[in-house]
Amino acid sequence: MSAPVITDCWKRVGIWGDRSCPELKVHLHCRNCPVYSAGATRLLNAEVSEAYMAGHARHYAEAKRALRHGANSAVVFRLASEWFALATAVFREIAPLRPVHSLPHRRDRIVTGLVNIRGELLVGVSLAAALGLAAETGSDRTARLAVVLREGDRFVFAADEIAGIHRFDDVEVGPVPATLAHAQAPYTRGMLTWRDRPVGLLDDQLLFYTLNRTLA
Repeated sequence: MSAPVITDCWKRVGIWGDRSCPELKVHLHCRNCPVYSAGATRLLNAEVSEAYMAGHARHYAEAKRALRHGANSAVVFRLASEWFALATAVFREIAPLRPVHSLPHRRDRIVTGLVNIRGELLVGVSLAAALGLAAETGSDRTARLAVVLREGDRFVFAADEIAGIHRFDDVEVGPVPATLAHAQAPYTRGMLTWRDRPVGLLDDQLLFYTLNRTLA
């Protein structure tokens, strides 16, 4: 079976060649020329060889490989000098720092007060206090507020720095080291490596449970 003869003038004197074809003055581009259209028609109408069909049949008959690059994602942020990650699904908004209005008759290191987010007062919390860290040391230049939501419960916490979203697979989650601070260990699902830094992957279910108990 012979292949169709295609006059590929477009590669020699046309738009993909030296552009010396006089028809370019009329059609401006080879795709507008009837010679180019006729060549495409002959190619599409040509018979396909048995070897070509057999090769493609083998290709499409192969089992599909399941690729799961970065099946999970988390937002990486810093509290004091420690780096943490929390599931991206619980984040709703990142906002500049805003005043925190303290609650009367309440002295709680975790519940910091109320924060106005888009005209709505939300409960502000300190993840640093919940994880047993020292007070945040970041500047207003890098510090941000994060609004998080899980099963209807919303909180706002301040992070000294929010780096962004990190995608990872389950196999990349390492064990929690025995040297991890006692207060952090229960909330840490495992460890990730991000930009050569160790990052504690937090358990959002347990963290929200603790925050709700603090409000009770």
